[in-house]
Amino acid sequence: MDLFKMMGQFKDMQSRMQTMQDEMSQRTFSALAGGGMVAADVDGKMQLKRIKLDPTVVNANDIEMLEDLIVVAVAEAQKKAAEAMQMELSKVTGGIDLPFKLPF
Repeated sequence: MDLFKMMGQFKDMQSRMQTMQDEMSQRTFSALAGGGMVAADVDGKMQLKRIKLDPTVVNANDIEMLEDLIVVAVAEAQKKAAEAMQMELSKVTGGIDLPFKLPF
């Protein structure tokens, strides 16, 4: 394969990756914990955007349970975002494993 053709393909892949990252940053991934008492939303960059608490889960005598539910909801939303990013990335790269980790 000729070097210029390969470089062109790499530039095309870079452009598609940037587009995919921009699109993913606009998406929201949600998860629930505690039977829906805690909800968390993250964006495609896995940044926390919203926490919603059912008032019945707020108990001054059991703050640890609430903290645990928040952690679970956020982790699950981030996992969904990471899985979606991985799926989109494999479309862009044609299933080729990249020799480096992306920063998201």
